[in-house]
Amino acid sequence: MSKKDVKRGLRYEKSKAKKHGAKHVGGPGKPDYQRGKITGEVKDRKTKVTKPELQNILKKGITEVDSKSGFTQPALDYAKRYRPNVKLMKKGKQIK
Repeated sequence: MSKKDVKRGLRYEKSKAKKHGAKHVGGPGKPDYQRGKITGEVKDRKTKVTKPELQNILKKGITEVDSKSGFTQPALDYAKRYRPNVKLMKKGKQIK
């Protein structure tokens, strides 16, 4: 992963935090943004978020996940059944 890719990802995270009316936090093991008690994670990549990845994200106490490419069907099913309070978004639009 080049320095250019990292900067692009960071820029995307900051823009999403601003759109959600939140403060960008970032860093390893931390949420990407925080708005009061709501914490969010931003995924800027070409592949969809899988169920195991979503489970690891939610273990950190994240309440919103915004993915540029979306989520796999098993990930959507998992969130719907076991984590009904978590918001899943694709490109800023809520899908669950």
